[in-house]
Amino acid sequence: MAARKLSPAEVEQRLQALPDWVMDRHRLYRLFVFTDFVEAFGFMSRVALLAERMDHHPEWSNVYNRVEIHLTSHDVEGISERDFTLAERINTLL
Repeated sequence: MAARKLSPAEVEQRLQALPDWVMDRHRLYRLFVFTDFVEAFGFMSRVALLAERMDHHPEWSNVYNRVEIHLTSHDVEGISERDFTLAERINTLL
């Protein structure tokens, strides 16, 4: 089944059940802060394996102990259920 772009109301409703994630420039966003680079990189490795299994890859950056993740579905030009599923799964890695 093809992805469907969620309406702004649907996104806001889903965000209420997703702690620490917010909207940033039409993308889901979360900042993760770890104790050091090794912990941050380990987290990124786990997210990479998870994202690859889902075939849904984040836009992200890492500076020392900080990892910033943005999620969006380019094929629908917005937020889809896949973005929320990946965000929920990322949260379980903590």
